[in-house]
Amino acid sequence: MKPINLKEKQALVKETWHPHQIAQVDDMHVLLARLKGEFVWHAHEEEDELFQVLKGTLYMQYRDRTEIVKEGEIIVVPKGVEHCPATKDEEEVLVMLFEKQSTAHTGNVMDARTKTQYPKI
Repeated sequence: MKPINLKEKQALVKETWHPHQIAQVDDMHVLLARLKGEFVWHAHEEEDELFQVLKGTLYMQYRDRTEIVKEGEIIVVPKGVEHCPATKDEEEVLVMLFEKQSTAHTGNVMDARTKTQYPKI
């Protein structure tokens, strides 16, 4: 039960699209991730996913629209909704994610960037 310094933890996350666990709340992971470019179109059939933008601007793409999520804002992707997180113009975006431990990184899709475990930092 000690404070977690987000700036210190952010410095430990080097790779893009590779979330790192900074905390656990009940059955939820609290993750930090660096994003750059476009990720993978996927859905999480049984879990919602919350993105909080700590730095930069996230473009959450859905099949029918794109939502722009600015620094200091959050977006919740409901379970079963196909989505593709992206950044623009090579901007690096830092996000904090809240998701159930059962949530697969790329949901229903396997990709070269799919991670099966999140390192704890």
